[in-house]
Amino acid sequence: MHLCLKAIIMKSKINKPLFFIGIVACLLPFVSPAIALFMGLLLGFTVGNPYTKQSSKASKYLLQFAVVGLGFGMNLHESLQSGKEGMLFTIVSVIGVLAIGYWLGRRMLLDTKTSYLISSGTAICGGSAIAAVAPIIKASPNQMSISLGTVFILNAIALFIFPPIGRFLELTQEQFGMWAAIAIHDTSSVVGAGAAYGHKALEVATMVKLTRALWIIPLSIVTPFFFKQKESKVKIPWFIFFFILAMIVNTVFNLPMGFTSFITMLSKRGMTVTLFLIGSGLSIKTLKTVGAKPLILGVTLWILIGVASLVTILFI
Repeated sequence: MHLCLKAIIMKSKINKPLFFIGIVACLLPFVSPAIALFMGLLLGFTVGNPYTKQSSKASKYLLQFAVVGLGFGMNLHESLQSGKEGMLFTIVSVIGVLAIGYWLGRRMLLDTKTSYLISSGTAICGGSAIAAVAPIIKASPNQMSISLGTVFILNAIALFIFPPIGRFLELTQEQFGMWAAIAIHDTSSVVGAGAAYGHKALEVATMVKLTRALWIIPLSIVTPFFFKQKESKVKIPWFIFFFILAMIVNTVFNLPMGFTSFITMLSKRGMTVTLFLIGSGLSIKTLKTVGAKPLILGVTLWILIGVASLVTILFI
């Protein structure tokens, strides 16, 4: 008992300075999104994040500000072309993943709400979709934490393995950006993977992913009918519209290169910090909470969408 108490006190003395050292390190130009995520995971799995609730809120808003900032470095006409090319992929994959996820969940005897949350997160935009849908279906905190844990674990893996796979297969910047936007759950990991692969990959990945994220709106409208819930509010991802506005401003007014480069640099650093915060929120406890069935469902859907989208991009 005494040793356990001593270990807890020791962790509380170490984790706070390590947390702030990690934040500062993420601001350095040579720290990539993947390294930031790894540092966060290392902190979360060892001494733990001393500010888990604050980190969760901060990562949410920092992600939104970073995405809007990236809009100032993008051209509307080029981005719309990228989004248009990914529209068919988006429609087919969103509907397909939701349907297959529901069917697999029933086959695995997984409770409907948990399988629906995991399917929504995989189909659209990870934690954001889960957070939007959970209150509508009146999901319990346990169901929400299991779904978020499943998605965040797979997000962490994706950020590490997607860029090397893309290089091994010699995917173009456009191909990789499209693949990352469709096959990776969360916007933060999509942008992180795109940034690791190249500037054009980042642009394509961001635009296609945010086009995909807009599906939160129709999903939120349809979900109450599916679960027979009344008086449910629809959560609209407003930051996506600000991202589009930033692109319009940059395209119409032809903003100076120095300004757009500075804003883009700040946005990328913000995204790097976001991934550190997300990584530090994962822990051994999270892994234990998730359990086998939800993780199997999440991995199955992830492999399905990843392989199907990659084959389509390469051969069609």
